[in-house]
Amino acid sequence: MAMPRPTAAQLAYGSCTVVLATLAMLLLSGTSSGAGIAVVAVSALALGLLVAMRVPVPGPRRPAAVEQPAPPEAVRAPLPSPACEPARERAAP
Repeated sequence: MAMPRPTAAQLAYGSCTVVLATLAMLLLSGTSSGAGIAVVAVSALALGLLVAMRVPVPGPRRPAAVEQPAPPEAVRAPLPSPACEPARERAAP
């Protein structure tokens, strides 16, 4: 089974994360020893790898499910028609 190649977005996000994380950790920790710098570098590489793996990989596109509208409900109550109403007569003045 062949291993998939990283996308351009994964390479860009991972590289930027490594560089920026290394700079931030070195500036914030203020370390100048070789062991401290090695720990910072390994931590930044691990963080960059984590970020690169979390970038969504484009896959085969599936058609979106189309929602079917609900069928209209039948009107159950009959509407009164004007012909069915009793005639009202006006009283003569």
